[in-house]
Amino acid sequence: MQRKAYVPGVAVLLAAVLAGCTGGSGDGGTTDDSNPGSAGTATQAAQPGRYTTLPEPCGAVDEATLGELLPGLAELTDEAQREKAYAGEAALTYDTDRKVGCRWKVESAEATDHLAVGFERVVSYDNAVSDDSQAERLFAEKRTAAGLPEPVVTESGSAGTGDGPAAGPSSPPSSSASPSGSSPSGASSGGSSSGASAPVSGSPSAAPSDLRPRLLEDLGDEAFLDDELDSSGSTAKQRTVTVAFRTSNVIVTVEYAEQPAVVGAVPDSEEMQDRARKLASLLADSLGG
Repeated sequence: MQRKAYVPGVAVLLAAVLAGCTGGSGDGGTTDDSNPGSAGTATQAAQPGRYTTLPEPCGAVDEATLGELLPGLAELTDEAQREKAYAGEAALTYDTDRKVGCRWKVESAEATDHLAVGFERVVSYDNAVSDDSQAERLFAEKRTAAGLPEPVVTESGSAGTGDGPAAGPSSPPSSSASPSGSSPSGASSGGSSSGASAPVSGSPSAAPSDLRPRLLEDLGDEAFLDDELDSSGSTAKQRTVTVAFRTSNVIVTVEYAEQPAVVGAVPDSEEMQDRARKLASLLADSLGG
């Protein structure tokens, strides 16, 4: 009889224990199967860019290419002076893992030529933004700053650039490409006086009608070319051709300028663009992009 007296107490204790175990999940408690750090709630970090280093800029351009872009090199007879001219001058930078550049300047009897190449490796410090996306945003800003003219839409409704609208103002830049020895015209300043579109060619050669600032294809992930003729003052006109492209998280810029020694002479736009684009293609190949 005494043992039967203990049975109700044991039953009550078991009921209380069971209620405590099942009541935790019903009123918002954490069950044994829950995991606050599960993959369903974790945020995956954005992917890093392809490039973790940059090339040595003054060694990125071979002597043959330098000789083509800087004709005055062939006129240098002093060996020490020639070696210094070929070596170039490294741009001042405080982080060679992120940004490097090199400049060359050579005078000849006909003109003074300048060449500059720059490499920038973009790194995103936002886990939600990849290095490539950050580089794409910075390149868009660079393209907008260049003030490329809007692409002309053909009768078929396609944009002349073949890449969508350029990220630039609707008005053409103040100075732009023109054929050798001619003043800027409606066609050369980004306008469409002839109704033709602004074709994009992957080959270095370009017809006079293709010399306007424009987007480029077949060069990195995205690219553009700018061509400006300095018409200020009474000195010889300096033409500056800029080719910039992005491949993954690296942005490369080629800036090629020439100022004739004779007042009134105008640097040849087509020739300078061909040279600058050829160098840009070589640099893209060296990066593997």
